[in-house]
Amino acid sequence: MSALTGFLAAAGLAAASLLPTATPAAADECTTAPSWRAGTNYVPGNIVRFTDGNFYIAEHANPGYDPTISTWFWNPHTCSGGNPGGPGTPDPSGFVVTQAQFNQMFPGRSSFYTYQGLTTALSSFPAFAKTGSDTVRKQEAAAFLANVGHETGGLYHVVEQNTANYPHYCDRTQPYGCPAGQAAYYGRGPIQLSWNFNYKAAGDHLGIDLLRNPSRVQNEPAVAWQTGLWYWNTQSGPGTMTGHSAMVNGGGFGQSIRSINGSLECNGGNPAQVQSRVNNYTRFAQILGVPTGANLYC
Repeated sequence: MSALTGFLAAAGLAAASLLPTATPAAADECTTAPSWRAGTNYVPGNIVRFTDGNFYIAEHANPGYDPTISTWFWNPHTCSGGNPGGPGTPDPSGFVVTQAQFNQMFPGRSSFYTYQGLTTALSSFPAFAKTGSDTVRKQEAAAFLANVGHETGGLYHVVEQNTANYPHYCDRTQPYGCPAGQAAYYGRGPIQLSWNFNYKAAGDHLGIDLLRNPSRVQNEPAVAWQTGLWYWNTQSGPGTMTGHSAMVNGGGFGQSIRSINGSLECNGGNPAQVQSRVNNYTRFAQILGVPTGANLYC
């Protein structure tokens, strides 16, 4: 034991009788793990969520030492299920959908569409599912996931299935052309991003050269999710508002459908497709425990 460690251990013992004591926790009890607090007396087995969003387990008694300072007192703790907080707890990113809820929404999804990829992508769009009340935040998350679920057959398809369409998505009137090839800009990812101009716009926004490297959208889960969130948060498409604006400003789920497919589905264009999206949204809102709100249809 180093001199510093010995000093801290002695200090912890000396302070033990003067500070409140935390209740020991079971090894994987992250679902109820409290936030770390300086000045709380911890005993071996206590699990806390630190300010960095990660979990730590006490190895030796201490009076609330910073968990990142010494592995003598604390060790990083990974809970069951793979996520820092386990599949039933909110992700440290603050996303309102837990991994367990995500799994419930998409039981047959492709392994490509990972929860971790989604939560990693959230940092590029800090307003998404973090605007308004807790109900509004969950409604927006449910709406986005309902629409991308519809677009991909329940997050099953990573790329567009009709290969005959692939050469059609190159608009050579654009000054930058199609440097990745005539048939390189087919639908990919949760929103099925297509056309060379959309790959360029999304890439410019994200700081990624997707015009020359469109395959990143089908090879990197976080990039795929970023493109879906890019469209949702920045593009109104054939509608009058973005999906994000529709859900946080009272437009309703129906307006998010319009921003994706406009009259192809709305105003009687394809009622069955609209109903499929509404069914997804209704189910996901129930999973998250919130009402759907008004204006479900377009």
